[in-house]
Amino acid sequence: MQPFLIIIPLCLGLQQIPGVGAAATASACGPCDRDICRSVTCAAPELLTRDECDCCDSCLSVEGEPCGGRDEGRARCAPGMVCVSRPSMGRESSSYSDGTGACLCEEDGAVCGSDGKTHSSACALRLHSWKMLHAGKGSIHKVHDGECKYAPVIVVSPKKIHNATGAQVYLSCEVKAVPTPSITWRKVTESPKGTKLFEELPGDRVNVAVQVRGGPSRHEITGWVLINPLMKEDEGTYQCHATNMVGETYADGTIRVTEHSKIKKNNHMSSESKA
Repeated sequence: MQPFLIIIPLCLGLQQIPGVGAAATASACGPCDRDICRSVTCAAPELLTRDECDCCDSCLSVEGEPCGGRDEGRARCAPGMVCVSRPSMGRESSSYSDGTGACLCEEDGAVCGSDGKTHSSACALRLHSWKMLHAGKGSIHKVHDGECKYAPVIVVSPKKIHNATGAQVYLSCEVKAVPTPSITWRKVTESPKGTKLFEELPGDRVNVAVQVRGGPSRHEITGWVLINPLMKEDEGTYQCHATNMVGETYADGTIRVTEHSKIKKNNHMSSESKA
């Protein structure tokens, strides 16, 4: 009988310890009084839910927003997301309560939506779709993983240049597209009959060099045509031509050349007239 007499008091004691058992959870929530609930506005109606006590309205967290926590107001992530622990930080440097994390989309990587725009994740696309739907603009869906493909766009066009023979000059252009485009340079001339002729550069020109590099931003490429030394026959129109699997585009720049001997002659005549 002695062991039995000892166990019963232990069981009774456990029931009185806060935070133990289902009774403690119910006690922590208490009776629901919706009159004291604060009003909430979620980013989309689909994110509206009830708090842990199934009483007051609450919003599910989206990507980057807090989740978890040890208090009764802990947030939960929207469907398709997981709550990831934050790196441990000192109490003074953190504005979040103990045990909180951040919501992260289960599907990693950017996606292309039916709106023709790239979204950072499938979860971001889903949230945008909800917003569009409730704005009366219709929902959107994922077309494929990865960024949306689009034809080349000239970000920076070649300029107009005027210089003298013997100088070093260059034309450049920046192009953006997905997939990343390729750039070629052409010199545009005109036949006696008025037909446009395109000379691929550098060709056999010993004073012309063509360079291409990626950047300055993602899916962007920059191309140059460098001429050194500049000769009178280099005068004309130069075309930056960009292409990828989706399409192509081009932009023109011009080089005007003045012969160095004429500059010297003009300067000499100007000096004589002043004398």
